[in-house]
Amino acid sequence: MGEDLERLKQHLPLLDYLRQLNWSGRPAGQGPELVGLCPLHSETRPSFYVNTCKNLFYCHGCGQGGDLIRFIELSQHLSFRQSIAYLEQQKTSATEPSLMEQAAAFYQRQLQHCPEALCYLEQRGVRDPVLIEELRTGYAPGGNLRRHLTDQGYSLESLQRAGLINLQGCDALYRRVVFPCRLDTQVVNLYGRSIGAAFPHRFLPGPKGGLFAWETVRHFSTLILVEGPLDLAVLWQVGFRNTTCAFGTHLTPFQFHQLSEKPERLVFIVFDQDENQAGQRTAHHLAHRLAGARVPARVVRLPAGHDPNSYFVGGATPADFADCLEEAYPR
Repeated sequence: MGEDLERLKQHLPLLDYLRQLNWSGRPAGQGPELVGLCPLHSETRPSFYVNTCKNLFYCHGCGQGGDLIRFIELSQHLSFRQSIAYLEQQKTSATEPSLMEQAAAFYQRQLQHCPEALCYLEQRGVRDPVLIEELRTGYAPGGNLRRHLTDQGYSLESLQRAGLINLQGCDALYRRVVFPCRLDTQVVNLYGRSIGAAFPHRFLPGPKGGLFAWETVRHFSTLILVEGPLDLAVLWQVGFRNTTCAFGTHLTPFQFHQLSEKPERLVFIVFDQDENQAGQRTAHHLAHRLAGARVPARVVRLPAGHDPNSYFVGGATPADFADCLEEAYPR
């Protein structure tokens, strides 16, 4: 029993499970420990420590500690045996990331056979085929994802559980340009941008992952943060390769941790210049939070009614955008 339990815990490390809950921590000294806010009780000062080598946690605020099973007991209010059953269920669903990978790859292959999707990208100013492939851009034409994935051995129930297929058996991202959302190197979700009359933005159930293309941009000392992948695509296309996006204006705790992990980093926040100023208010709030984490941030103002994508589609040049960055004011 002891060996089986240990294998079960090693299959899903404590830190990986916490990241699924969008927990983020910073290094606590030079050792293998991370510290962050406790997910078991409300607090404003981080006191929750995770030892990544020992797979253990301890909170100096509420006094709780233990391994993954103990954390599940406390967070899910389950008994020991119920927690083991819960972990077994997590182990069974561990194929979901590979399922998301398969779906992302399938959608990527579909894009080149769908003129309406390529036309949409052209209209949005995304024209470089090498860039489109690099960002793993795909398209969901509908009608064939279910057959493809079931042929790969996935059950209909697993497709529905992942949110790829709705209860009627139809493609949930039908007629949407698709971008993969990653946590580290693993695809954990898909973002779909409608090319028709449907609501523009859609995620599948589950966490939306980290900042987009993070492994490519994380080493830059200056970052540009935009709202969506189409904003990112036009900026990469004209040379601003230090751009990332959070799939919206509200960062998850993990995304904020990524952005603030280097205090010396300068962050330009380029959110939509919408009529109600919601994007700008959110940008200022984020800049204030970053300043609290000792990360300098500047809020960039685009012409009224524009986001980075529409700004370039409307005829702006890289020099115009560089001027906007130069004129950005610090928080």
